[in-house]
Amino acid sequence: MNSCFRVLIFIQVLFTGVVSAVQAQTVVEGVRLWQSPDSVRVVFDVSEKVSYSTFFLDNPDRLVIDIKNGVSPIKLSSVNTRDSWVKKVRRSSPPDKDTLRVVLDLEKPLTAKDFSLAPYQQYGHRLVVDLSPKLTAAAATKKEAPVKRHHKPGARDIVIVIDAGHGGEDPGALGPKGSKEKDVNLAIAKELANQINKEKGMVAKLTRTGDYYIPLKKRTDIARTMNPDLFVSIHADGFHDPRAKGASVWVLSGRGASSEMGRWLEKLEDSSDLLGGAGSVSLQDKDPLLAEVLLDLSMTHSREASHQVAKKVLHGLKNTTRMHKHDVQYAGFRVLKSPDIPSILVETAFISNPVEEKNLNSKKHHRKLSRAIVGGIKSYFSENPVPGALFKPAEYIVQRGDTLSGVALKFDTSVSHLKEKNQLTSDQVRIGQVLKLP
Repeated sequence: MNSCFRVLIFIQVLFTGVVSAVQAQTVVEGVRLWQSPDSVRVVFDVSEKVSYSTFFLDNPDRLVIDIKNGVSPIKLSSVNTRDSWVKKVRRSSPPDKDTLRVVLDLEKPLTAKDFSLAPYQQYGHRLVVDLSPKLTAAAATKKEAPVKRHHKPGARDIVIVIDAGHGGEDPGALGPKGSKEKDVNLAIAKELANQINKEKGMVAKLTRTGDYYIPLKKRTDIARTMNPDLFVSIHADGFHDPRAKGASVWVLSGRGASSEMGRWLEKLEDSSDLLGGAGSVSLQDKDPLLAEVLLDLSMTHSREASHQVAKKVLHGLKNTTRMHKHDVQYAGFRVLKSPDIPSILVETAFISNPVEEKNLNSKKHHRKLSRAIVGGIKSYFSENPVPGALFKPAEYIVQRGDTLSGVALKFDTSVSHLKEKNQLTSDQVRIGQVLKLP
């Protein structure tokens, strides 16, 4: 091999090494924070899969993140940390020249869960750090008390938990003019809660009240602490064809219910007080066969109730907005898989449709949608009264199979009172007859 050829090879190897070194740099292109009631999520947008390490320092409290071969063209100290447990994001002196050291100055001692995410939809590579308060030994073992309902002695409110889909790092579907599903969902959820809270005997609770991410399973866990009678998840649909339009109402499919039941039965140690919506029944100490029977009964009742609510809400929406699906739809959505809480998911419209995107940003349209959903909910609870609830319908439409005594029992009144209120001379009722309730 002649000397010129050796020099060429050496130069090529040297050049390849330099290029590889440049390509190996991980560029931090942006930093975003979302504060939720119980955690703060910090997201680093990076140019490629990141190699990193983290550790805490105290006095004062800090989280240090070392990004191998990292660089950042942005001014980290200008990252918006307002109203979060992170006081400041800044650079610090790295252990070596090939490391980018990022320091999060914290307001208090926190714990961290960190992970990297591959590119997805509009996002590239990301490094995610979830910060949560440190739990004392007493707090870790203390069982969270259910949220108390506001009610008079001997009666209670019907509790409806409203879940605004997506949030924070997860924007959901995007509209042609840049609208984010997460923002639309929250606006509609708040309006729906406002209208429910105006109803005597009903109270609404929100799983999220701001722009932050909540994992799907945690949404139902949050709902369970509130002892709800109904769970309503609010979403806006998206599709690659902008002509797709209309609302739809979804409940849990049979396959989704079966898989969820199997998951719970495999993890009975995690199912203490699982059936919170049905009186806080624990499966943990039950014989496996009994546990399976109890769970099957609860899930069957929950699915039947979910379908009835969905039909009522669907009927209300049909009179308010265009429908994409004219029948109740079935799917295995994770947020619908609570075995003891009737749950529905409402796709309010297609945010990917230019006309419907405009409607979804209209407060007037939010009110119309909310009135339709509330009307369906009220109709369901009018026909299926909750024992001991303050909510009492003014009238009832007689259904197939109803008797006057059965209606009286359903609404905790007497046959004589029903006859007097409706000026009836006999106990006979007919399908479709409207009965005024005492």
